[in-house]
Order: sequence, then C-alpha cells, then structure tokens
Amino acid sequence: MTDRTFPVGEIVAAQRPHRRDAARNYDALLAAAREAFTEKGAEIALEDVARRAGVGIGTLYRNFPTRRALFESVYADEVNALCLAAAEVADRSPWEALTAWLERFAGYMVTKRAVREALDEQSEIFDACRSSMYAAGGPLFARAQEAGEARADMDFGDLLRLVAGVTATTFTDDAQRDRVLAIALDGVRARH
Repeated sequence: MTDRTFPVGEIVAAQRPHRRDAARNYDALLAAAREAFTEKGAEIALEDVARRAGVGIGTLYRNFPTRRALFESVYADEVNALCLAAAEVADRSPWEALTAWLERFAGYMVTKRAVREALDEQSEIFDACRSSMYAAGGPLFARAQEAGEARADMDFGDLLRLVAGVTATTFTDDAQRDRVLAIALDGVRARH
C-alpha cells in the first residue's frame, strides 16, 4: 500500500513549485490557510493568510491566482495527507489501522467544512479527492471487516458519513470530539 499513488497526490505534486524557496513559501501559505480556515472559516481575508505565512500578498497571488485556487489546493493537500496516513497505519492490526485513520479523517473534516463553504462539489478536484480517499481508506475498512472486527452490514460510504456526521457539530475541545468519535466507532465494531 505504501507504493501506491492516488490521483490527488499527482495534483498536489503538480501544483507545488520545484524551487526550494518557492516551495517553502507555498507550504507556508497552505499551512497558514489551513489554520485560518479552521479558526475563522471561509471568509478569512487573503491578506491575513499571507501575513500568517510571513509572505506578501503578491506571493500568495503568484501561487494561488484566485481564492478558489487556494481553497482547492488546501483541500487537495489535506486529502493527500489523509491518503498518505492510510499507508502509514496499514501495517497495524485491522481495527487499530482503521480507527487510527478515522481519527485522522475526523481532523480533516474540520478543514473540509470551511473549504466546502467556498467550493461546490462539482469541482474536478472533488472527484479526484473522493476517489483517492476511497482508494486509501476503503481497503482499511475492508480488512477490518474481513478480520471480523468491523460490522459487515455497512459499507465504506456509510462509515465516512457516520464520522462526518459526528464531526459536523461543535465540540468544546479535541478531547470531547475524540470521546464522541470513540463512542460512534464502538457502534461500528463487530460484536462476537
């Protein structure tokens, strides 16, 4: 699984500049945008994103000519990290691998909410991200089902919707979100 590439990974690689200084600025902008979207939502001023990244607004626009381009790049980068996380946990026991990946998915959902406000789901990037996410996480779920550790009466889409629903609400802190997620995942676990 670690040698596998996903469509979103190719998108992320194509967008990232090759020059070291430009790549550093690009990465700083993505991190600043991710943080800003998580804190303040989709309406954050792009000048604030540039300031958080420690670059000028011209650098932001050179990398992301439109607000939409920035949102799509943040989204693709998040999904790519989620796909890579699936490979990182794949050698764990089936249930542990699945839950570790789903915990990462829950964190990703926080950023996705802000990005989703700004983008429509008809975007080509959504198709690539969705197929990549299913290709990365689906085998973890199938493995847990085959091991008899996850319910057989649901599919991967059901599981993602469950976790997305749990994470759609506001929590007092990450610990509360993690507790609620653990409760929901207990319902996914097969009973012997």
